[in-house]
Parts: sequence; structure tokens; C-alpha cells
Amino acid sequence: RQPALMPCHNQQLNTVSSGQEHPMKQVRFANSSSVPAVVSNPEPGDASIQPADQDHLGPQLKLLPLNDQIRELQTIIRDKTTSRGDFVFCADRLIRLVVEEGLNQLPYSECTVTTPTGYKYEGVKFERGNCGVSIMRSGEAMEQGLRDCCRSIRIGKILIQSDEETQKAKVYYAKFPPDVYRRKVLLMYPILSTGNTVIEAVRVLIEHRVQPKHIILLSLFSTPHGAKSIIQEFPDITILTTEVHPVAPTHFGQRYFGTD
Repeated sequence: RQPALMPCHNQQLNTVSSGQEHPMKQVRFANSSSVPAVVSNPEPGDASIQPADQDHLGPQLKLLPLNDQIRELQTIIRDKTTSRGDFVFCADRLIRLVVEEGLNQLPYSECTVTTPTGYKYEGVKFERGNCGVSIMRSGEAMEQGLRDCCRSIRIGKILIQSDEETQKAKVYYAKFPPDVYRRKVLLMYPILSTGNTVIEAVRVLIEHRVQPKHIILLSLFSTPHGAKSIIQEFPDITILTTEVHPVAPTHFGQRYFGTD
């Protein structure tokens, strides 16, 4: 008996051999009010972000362009039958995609380099003065993806938990680079459910003189309520995610670290 292969292997799907094609979904970046982040060709019952939601969320919400690769990773992460090994593997891939696009939001400057053949190449270089901040514990799952792209980047941490009596988010620990207020901050938290934890984390960063416009929140999944709450509280913050859906995979942290 051969083991079942994940769809990402080079398999020819039945729908392709039969000539059937599924509609392509595309999500565009909301770089300005004239380019809304909407799902084109939505299917019946599709709960991804719609134009009506974008009117309230504004251009601060950016969605990775949706393709079959991202859709498959989202599906595997949400599937309750997925093994932990496959879960971590797919989560790391999706994290890497989000981190790469997050870095693309940071400033670059033009430069000229000389190739081994003596050719002058006009390119760009990454500006210094950036850092990462993970919201413990699930945010720590995204740290390696950031380090894989920026080996020397400094990463701070925030520990926020709900108070047992009031159920409100409470800060228990925060440690940042001393000059964090001078840096662009990549705030890492994979699942935005209510948004309360992120709101409290941003408040801590503001107390350390970080301007909200210098904060880019990297997440994998968000609910409309979570994204809206954060943007209403901090209109200048940027949120980068792969999906906005009413049901977030809140089991992510426990599954990733094997504590479920």
C-alpha cells in the first residue's frame, strides 16, 4: 500500500485531465483607495473579505494575492486530520511567504554594484533600522521565518495573557531593542481573532515611542472583527495577512508547538 501524497506533489489532478477548470481567485493589494483588496469571482458562501468590509478597513489591510499554492497551505492548516509534521511544514511555508511580503513593505534604496564580469548593475539594497517583535507564544512560530530572510535582524518579545478575572489582555513581559523607537517594526502574531492581544501589544510599543505608522503586523489568518478592531484603534498601522475569514484557526499555536 503506497502512502497518500499531499496535493503539492507533482500529481495530475482528475479535474485537469477531465478538462474541468476551477475559477481563479485573485486578491489585489490595497495600496490606495482606488485599488481595493477584494476577492474577484467569489464563490457562493465565500466568506473572504468583500468590498463592503474594505470600506471600513481601508488600505491599511493588505492581502497576499491568492493563488492555488496559498489556498492549499490554508486548507492543510485548517484540516483537523492534518498530522503535526505536515501542519508545521505548511505553516512554515505560509509564514515565509508573509514574511517575504512584509520585508517588501520596508524601505529600500537604489545602489550600483559591480558583477564578476565588470558590469555595473543598478539595483536596490535593504535599508537598515528594522526589527521584529513577536507576541508570545504563537508569534514565536514566525521568528525563524524572519531570521531566514534577515540573519542579523534583532527580535523583541511581548508576553500578553488574558486576566483570569477580567478576561482583558494583560502585559506580563516586554523586551525590545533599546532604540526600537527609531526602527520599523515587524510585529508577528499568526492569528487575529478579536484583535485585543495585538491592540495591547501596539500600546506597549507606543509607550516605547514607536509610531503606529512604523508598525507592520504580520499574520496568517484574520477575522473581519479582529482586523477592524485593530485598524479602528490604530488607523496608521499596516496589517498583512493571507486571509480574512469569520472563523480563524485558533488552534494554531497549540498545534504548531505540539501542546494540543
